[in-house]
Amino acid sequence: MKRTIIDAKNLELNEKVVSIKRVTKVVKGGRNFRFSALVVVGDGNGHVGAGIGKAAEIPEAIRKGKEDAAKNLISVPIDENKSITHDFIGKFGSASVLIKRAPEGTGIIAGGPARAVIELAGIQNIRTKSLGSNNKQNVVLATLAGLAALKTPEEVAKSRGKSVEEL
Repeated sequence: MKRTIIDAKNLELNEKVVSIKRVTKVVKGGRNFRFSALVVVGDGNGHVGAGIGKAAEIPEAIRKGKEDAAKNLISVPIDENKSITHDFIGKFGSASVLIKRAPEGTGIIAGGPARAVIELAGIQNIRTKSLGSNNKQNVVLATLAGLAALKTPEEVAKSRGKSVEEL
């Protein structure tokens, strides 16, 4: 997955909490409960990221997850239909997410974890299908991996040594 470092300071980021889990550590005196939050952030204009925060309190876990997500922002190429430039399958762990471009007026056809990433990226017409594992964290990261691997027609033309019209 290619990572373009994006400065999150000058972006207006929205956040969406995908999941909150209570995790337990068994110690000699009993059990220690903590919370793990999976948070997706994006500016609705082609920048999106995901992060995980862990803490003893839920708000603190969400804050940490938001900070982690802001550090892992990626840039997504969006075409004139507010869709992606080409179809792709994103993979992370045993989760795969099929990402297909869609014409104007289709809307967002995506399941819960993938939908959060797509909405915050600013994509408005897309079809996705989650394949393999339905673990929320892996589905979010597979969706991000797929979006990060997308190329614009200009990038493809440049790598092939042709003009955009020849493609």
